[in-house]
Amino acid sequence: MDCIFCKIVRKEVPAAVVYEDNDILAFKDINPQAPIHLLIIPKQHLTSIMDIDDSNGDIVKKILLVAKNLARKNNIDNKGFRLVVNTGNDGGQTVHHLHFHLLGGRFMTWPPG
Repeated sequence: MDCIFCKIVRKEVPAAVVYEDNDILAFKDINPQAPIHLLIIPKQHLTSIMDIDDSNGDIVKKILLVAKNLARKNNIDNKGFRLVVNTGNDGGQTVHHLHFHLLGGRFMTWPPG
């Protein structure tokens, strides 16, 4: 795939990586909306949450565990944080590669947008 996140996974585009394993990559958002704003992505290209099925659903569990550990590492686990998955154009998804936003370090208002 030629999406920006696939290029980051392949190290063709630089990113401030905060976590990486065989399946997942996490990096700082280049346009942070909170003091802590990380993107957590599967290395495999999945366009959105709508691509999750029985054959690849374990990736969501792995991403959630990474999010939990990154929240602890960034000291936002006790006060709280937000984990967001935008899906489709009306959902605010601007990069069509499944990604989770981990946001924290400030009070989150509601509604978000």
